[in-house]
Amino acid sequence: MSFIADKQTLDDLSLLGKYNPHSVFSLFNQVKTRGAEKLLEAMFQQPLTDAGQINTRSAIFQYFTQHPAEFPFEDAALDKMEAYVEEGADSNRLLSFLHVGRKKIAGMLLRDEAFQQEQERISSTMAVLQVCKTLLVQIENNGWDKNSPWEKWVVVVRNVVQDSRLQGLTSGDISFSQMVKLHHLLTGVFREQLKNMLALTYELDLYIAVARVARDSGFSYGVALPKSHNTIAAEEIRHPGLAKAVGNQLTFSGASNVLFLTGANMAGKSTLMKSAGIMVYLAHMGFPVAAKNLRFSVLDGIYSSVNVPDDINKGYSHFYAEVLRVKTVAEEVAAGKSLFIIFDELFKGTNVKDAYDATLSVTSAFTSFRDCFFIISTHIFEVGHELMKAGDQIQFRFLPTVMKAHVPTYTYRLETGITTDRQGMIIIENEGILQML
Repeated sequence: MSFIADKQTLDDLSLLGKYNPHSVFSLFNQVKTRGAEKLLEAMFQQPLTDAGQINTRSAIFQYFTQHPAEFPFEDAALDKMEAYVEEGADSNRLLSFLHVGRKKIAGMLLRDEAFQQEQERISSTMAVLQVCKTLLVQIENNGWDKNSPWEKWVVVVRNVVQDSRLQGLTSGDISFSQMVKLHHLLTGVFREQLKNMLALTYELDLYIAVARVARDSGFSYGVALPKSHNTIAAEEIRHPGLAKAVGNQLTFSGASNVLFLTGANMAGKSTLMKSAGIMVYLAHMGFPVAAKNLRFSVLDGIYSSVNVPDDINKGYSHFYAEVLRVKTVAEEVAAGKSLFIIFDELFKGTNVKDAYDATLSVTSAFTSFRDCFFIISTHIFEVGHELMKAGDQIQFRFLPTVMKAHVPTYTYRLETGITTDRQGMIIIENEGILQML
């Protein structure tokens, strides 16, 4: 089963976006090859839902975090090698001779560039194999662990570069007869092995790059648990895109599955909620997270409602769009799915009375779905006081405001309880807006 995260959620959390420099994808996209970038995109689009698979992938990233390595290959050479290997296979030397011969004649008579491109692709492939051979020697001289993530790559590379049929052939000037021989070997005899080697090399690029991000940013790795554990617990949760973010602790269980969050504007509610959502998503990918001591039971997916847009084409107001978003989540929750759900300022598109009633009713109803975890923020703190009468199923947390000479400042550190902070008019007055009017 695929991990659920719809477009609204992906946009709210800025998870994807190759060309968005502020996306979480861009944060980790430090790879050197297009093959690794495609693999990274696939991982971001398909988080895992099996605890064993998550922990296995996480262990690989942890290995390269603890054992830093440099990726020695050039993307251009790997691209040419991949194009050459994928081009097709000639099953014997005669067919190889005819293939190369046709291109050479076309190059001489028609000034066709195919023969030159063939030479470049063969040279690039041999250059990659030479780098593989050098790296293989380095790994073996360092006494590599046969159970390490290097193992598959080492076995495949060794079988190719140490084969007697390739010995004595270089990536330098190649004669016609050598081209014929190499074409037969590279696109025929070793084709599947080279394709496998390329795939494993792209994986290495990805592992090394992500591990470097984790090491440089001080990220750590979560431990995935079976769904039956029904828990999320983490310390020092922060937004991965902020260098000096304040960390906070969050804990959810079946007995305490709703966090009711209050705080003034600019106190950090949205950032905290996004941080938690990003952590949950990355953890299901087996990736490093901006948190410590994360332990989580596997979920079916994540839904968020942070920046719900209206829809002019369909005639939806902002409030109606919010209602439809809550309906979507309610249907998924009622279907028995285990989800992590974020609602930032429920029903802010309607009047205070309706927002109060709707927030109270919806939050109360969500407490019954103990296989799901919810973070719900609101400015209507009176809802929290009413919810407190229902028992301890709901956690009440707030982000405080500290006034310093009529100027609000923020700690961004979660505290227990409900805040009545409202600094909207103070900010308006401090900006001198009323004096302008």
